[in-house]
Formats: sequence, C-alpha cells, structure tokens
Amino acid sequence: MRYRLLFSALLLVFLVGCNGSNKTKKKSQKILTASSGGINSLSIIIEDSLWKGELGENLRKNFATPVTGLPQEEPLFSLSHIPPKAFTGFMQTTRLIMSIEFSDKNELFIARDTFARPQTGVFVRGKTQEDIMRLIDENSEHIIKELKKTEIKANQTRISKSLKSDKPLQERFGLRMKFPSIYRYAVEEDDFIWLRKDIQHGSMEMLIYQVPLNVIDKDTNTVSNIIRMRDSIGQKYIPGPAEGSYMITEEAYAPYLYETQIDGKFTYLTKGTWEVKGAFMAGPFVNYAIRDEKNGRYLVLEGFVFKPQTPTKRNNIFELQSIFRSAKLD
Repeated sequence: MRYRLLFSALLLVFLVGCNGSNKTKKKSQKILTASSGGINSLSIIIEDSLWKGELGENLRKNFATPVTGLPQEEPLFSLSHIPPKAFTGFMQTTRLIMSIEFSDKNELFIARDTFARPQTGVFVRGKTQEDIMRLIDENSEHIIKELKKTEIKANQTRISKSLKSDKPLQERFGLRMKFPSIYRYAVEEDDFIWLRKDIQHGSMEMLIYQVPLNVIDKDTNTVSNIIRMRDSIGQKYIPGPAEGSYMITEEAYAPYLYETQIDGKFTYLTKGTWEVKGAFMAGPFVNYAIRDEKNGRYLVLEGFVFKPQTPTKRNNIFELQSIFRSAKLD
C-alpha cells in the first residue's frame, strides 16, 4: 500500500507539471539534491518475485541487451534491482530509475527530476504482468532514447568543468566542440587532427578530418565507402607497432550503420571494431560523418579506444559520443 501511495503521488506531480505551465512558475521552487549513479546505470524498483521471474527477464532483454559495435558483450545499461521498501533516502537520488507495479489500469510515463536533479524516471503500471511487459516492449525504443539523452547531458556537464581549447578545430574545420582538457593535440595538419587521452591500461583517441561528398556518396554501398575512407586514413596517419602496419576496420565483421543528426545536419553513425593490419591489436570505434553540403564535404568525427587489458569499453565509447554530440559547425 505504501508503494502504491508513492506511485500515485508521483503521477500527481507529473500531471500537475504538465498542466497550467504559468501556474508552475512560482518564486520558490523545490530544492532537489544532485543525482548520483554511474554512467549508463539504471535502477529498477520492482518486487523481488517479479524481478526473479518472467518480468525481470523481459526488463533485462530490453535494457541489458549487448551494446552494438563492442568487441566484447557489454549491457546497454547496468541494471540494479531495488525492492520498493528499500527505495528511500540516498536510493532515490539515482539519476536513472524505472518503477514497476500492478494497478487497475495500464499506463507508462516518463518524469524528470522527481527526487533529484538531473533525473529521469520511467514509471510503468499494469493490470497484469503481461500488460506491463507489453507496455515495456512497445515503448522500449523511446525509453532508451530518453535515458540515453539524460546520460549524454550528464556526461557533457561533467566534461564542461574543464575544457580544452578547440581553436585549432575552428581554424581548420569551422568546428566548435567541447572536450576535456586532459586530451592533447597529437597531430595537427591542414585536413587532419588527432587528439589523445591516456587512460588506465590504454588510451582514448579522437580523429577529425574532412572528405569530399563523393567519397561516401559515390554509390549506394555506404558501409563499404566508409570502410574504405577509414582504412585510407588509418594507412596514412595511424601506424601500428610494426613497420608497415596500420589501423583498419575489422575485416571479419561489417560495422553497424545508422542515420542520425549532428547540429541539425544529416549524419552517418558507424560503430564497429578496428584492428591493426600486421599486428595483434583491436578495439571499438565510433564514427560520425556529418554531411556539410554548404562546404561540399563530410566532416568526420571519429573516436576509438585502445584498452587491451580491460574488457569494459562501453563508457569510454559513450564519452566519445557525448563529446561528438556537442559539435557545432560554423
């Protein structure tokens, strides 16, 4: 009963927040504590019996599915189970939360900053377990999009606390981008910049370069065109440890290709694994090819991670994506 009252109160807060916007603009607002939690960590508030059963499996299927483009399997979100009676105090400050309960009606809504700021909460109520699973299955894509949006903003806020100058990017590419001061400029040429960051057991790398539109658009085989583009850049700029070795796209598996937008411009997002031709080295990469028709080019923002002793690379790639999502073209 206590949990039902809590859920009803949350729904009331959500509905009030969505109506009468002028009435909500008061001089004093509720002061919320700062949210907590690791990047891509999702706390699920659900009864033990449901978490251990079919409903729990459904949640894991939708939100702990392997991330595409990584060399080892890592979950989309790191899920943690919180019994409703334990969801008090510090537990309520988690940045991403999902609450599940039975009710006399079926509904799903997403609320912001309920207990802490920033925070995204997904609240699911259903008459039966099947109803709840149907709601989750039908809305999982939208839920993931909203949760990832929160995590990108959280990452960008952290990054903004100490920024490196992007003046070289502005001068060469008309690009403004926010990235941490710990990155250093390793290579600066007219059409190519390489940024590096040392991490424990490895490094994180960012490449910025531009190519004519026809390099990617010359035919309908976009993935192959992007692979050829990447491999030519690797051969020219990214040498391996042995003479004649260089970075290429992994030959055994084709990368994943998506369509998205950066700064309102059509963008190809490619995720996959790189390797070194002639050496035993590999890791994940993410590549954004921004179509800039005004300047007759694709501006390419690529990040890759070298972390051979550690299987976890999800959050490293996510940091690179958060940086690239801050890009603005003049």
